[in-house]
Amino acid sequence: MNFRVRAATKEDCKDISRMIMELAVYEKMPDQVEISHKELERDGFCQNPFFQCLVAEVPEEQKSKEGFTAVGYALYFYTYSTWRGRSVYLEDLYVMPEFRGNGIGKGLLCKVAEVGKKEECVRLQLSVLDWNTLSRDFYAAKGAQDLTVSEGWHFIRFDGQNLDNLANEAPKD
Repeated sequence: MNFRVRAATKEDCKDISRMIMELAVYEKMPDQVEISHKELERDGFCQNPFFQCLVAEVPEEQKSKEGFTAVGYALYFYTYSTWRGRSVYLEDLYVMPEFRGNGIGKGLLCKVAEVGKKEECVRLQLSVLDWNTLSRDFYAAKGAQDLTVSEGWHFIRFDGQNLDNLANEAPKD
């Protein structure tokens, strides 16, 4: 199958938003998605973007049954390890179901790794749901380590009222 991986543009945000919802449905969490293409445009295509994104697209003659040529995406951003230095975090890697098994996911993952290496990142990190053995096996086959198993790390989150409460307890200037 012919496909290409390229940097996303502001014009891709509606397709990216559509695929974010498809991924959320797959992950059994569609009610968790609170952003639209407008937030993606604002946050990813501003002077200091909060994220970067790659899009996988197929030629018009191979478009999806719904008529889409954008069939996958990888959304990532840079982080910093106080132990190792520059890192890249892969927030989402998604390929539409009818296009899986054609190397598109691998192409997206490898391109994120290539971009990270060009930016002198020393590691690529991501998280995967525990029940998603297909994805866990895919990443393991490429050499990823499951840090939950090997090092015992847990992924922790503050959001909503808990984030508000924490921010309200910050020392005043």
